Amino acid sequence: MITIKEMKTKKELRQFVKFPFSIYDKETNWVPPLINDELESMDPEKNPVFKNAEARFFLALKNGKPVGRIAAIINHIEINEQGKPKMRFGWYDAIDDLEVTKALIAKIEEIGRANNLKWIEGPVGFSNMEKAGMLIEGFEYLNTMITWYNYPYYKEHFEKLNFEKASEWVEYEIQIPEKSPEKVEKFARLIVERYNLKLIHFNNSKEILPYVDDMFGLLNKTYNELSTFVPIQQYQIDHYKDKYIKYINPHYIKCIEDAQGKLIAFAITMPSFSKALKKANGSLWPFGFIHLLRARKQNDTAAFYLIGIDPEYQGKGVTAAIFQTMQDLFTANGITQVETNPELEENKAIQQLWKKYDHKLHKRRRTYKRDL
Repeated sequence: MITIKEMKTKKELRQFVKFPFSIYDKETNWVPPLINDELESMDPEKNPVFKNAEARFFLALKNGKPVGRIAAIINHIEINEQGKPKMRFGWYDAIDDLEVTKALIAKIEEIGRANNLKWIEGPVGFSNMEKAGMLIEGFEYLNTMITWYNYPYYKEHFEKLNFEKASEWVEYEIQIPEKSPEKVEKFARLIVERYNLKLIHFNNSKEILPYVDDMFGLLNKTYNELSTFVPIQQYQIDHYKDKYIKYINPHYIKCIEDAQGKLIAFAITMPSFSKALKKANGSLWPFGFIHLLRARKQNDTAAFYLIGIDPEYQGKGVTAAIFQTMQDLFTANGITQVETNPELEENKAIQQLWKKYDHKLHKRRRTYKRDL
């Protein structure tokens, strides 16, 4: 018998967060999250996203044993300001039992109908700044710290339950040469001179802080037309600023200003933490933080996390200037491979960035939807 239990107390939420450890413990390509970070993201007192969203967390039990989990999420900006009556769900994991998935989805549908919503869609997070998408290709690769890993049968479950594709993301693996292609290097110089652009480099976190608000503003402009985008609110920006900027290697953030000093492009990359998080196994203590510190300083792989380009400058070659300055960074730090964050498959402008490099599409992920 399958029962669905809502997880409310700190102890129960910890059980919710730790459930995937029981089904992926022998999966070499699963990268576990940091348990305390997950718990903080689910705490309305610590995560400001709950000013415009609400969430409930559920565990599926079969004969008293945990066999699945799911989160029910309502984003009020998406519903009230964007006119999308969508019931979100995320943090979905389950054993290979269709009845478990069916029971978890039934709970999401129950909540969606109670709130007069029209369809359910997931897996997604509270907002655009969280993980999204079920892996449907690339199971043989480690996931990054900003993506979920899952088994191939997840897709089979959803298709058997008559879900249809909502959105799809692609991820690329890019090989970094010792030196930029000559055409890229020459073109980058030409673009900088033509538009009188200024490349901004950072040496410490304090230097980054004055640019953060403009970066997120540019992010909103860059992705505003994409189907899944929900604008990032100022209180979310302030939260990310306080929580994450101090941990980012400042040398891996690059900005470009125009002749008037206006931010027109930026890129945030980080050394890959996937292998380090694998070793940490959910905790910074007693030795997890050591693995992360080593990965920050000694790494041959980096990950593209965020990139924003003012629509006014898209298609004008500004990306070549970004890549040239990133190339110099990668060469200086021994980075030979870069993995992109998930990009919506219709976002061709971003995918054009990789065309002059040796690259391959190695992962694909999808959200699924079903009408209520």
